[in-house]
Amino acid sequence: MIKTEEKAMALTHTILVTIATEPHTGYEIWKNFEETLNCFWKASQQQIYRELGKMEQKGLVNSEMIFQQGRPNKKLYSITEQGKIELEKWISFPSEPTVIREDLLVKIRAGSLVNPEIILQELKHRRQIHQETLTRYQQKEKDYLKNIDSLTPSDYCLYLTLKRGIIYENEWIEWCDEALEYFSSLKLDS
Repeated sequence: MIKTEEKAMALTHTILVTIATEPHTGYEIWKNFEETLNCFWKASQQQIYRELGKMEQKGLVNSEMIFQQGRPNKKLYSITEQGKIELEKWISFPSEPTVIREDLLVKIRAGSLVNPEIILQELKHRRQIHQETLTRYQQKEKDYLKNIDSLTPSDYCLYLTLKRGIIYENEWIEWCDEALEYFSSLKLDS
C-alpha cells in the first residue's frame, strides 16, 4: 500500500516527469500541462509555481535565472539527481485507482427527485463538454499517428496517455447518451 504522503506528491512527480529530459520554465511546465497532460492531470499556474518552490527547497529541482533584455527574466528549472531518485522511487510503487468524486453522478442518483428536464439539461451540458474534449484529443492523435513509427519512447508514452484520455471521453459520451435516453423517456411519461 502506498503511503498517503507518496500519493499526495503526485503533482511533484508529474512536474519531475515534465522536466526529466530537459529544463523548462514554470510557464513552459504549465503550458505542457495544458497542451499535453490535461487528459490525465490538471494543475493551475499558481499550483505549479507553488509546487516548484517546495520542490526546490527539498532539493528535487534546481533553478537558474535567465536574464533577458527587453523582457522579464525567467527561471529555468531542471531535475536534480535527488529528483531523479525520488521519481524512480515513486514510479516503482504500485498505483491505485483514483477516488471518484463526481457531482454529476450524485445529481443522477437524485434524478428521480426533480423534473427530468433539469437532469436532461445537465446531461446535455456535460455531453457537450466531453465531445469538445474528445475532438481536441482526436486532433492530437492524428498528429501522433502521422509519425507513429518514428515516435521516441517518450513521445509514445505520451501518446498512450492520450489514447486513455480518448477512451475516457468516449465512455463519458456513451454513458451520457444512455442517460439522456432514459431521462427523455421519463419526460414523455410525465
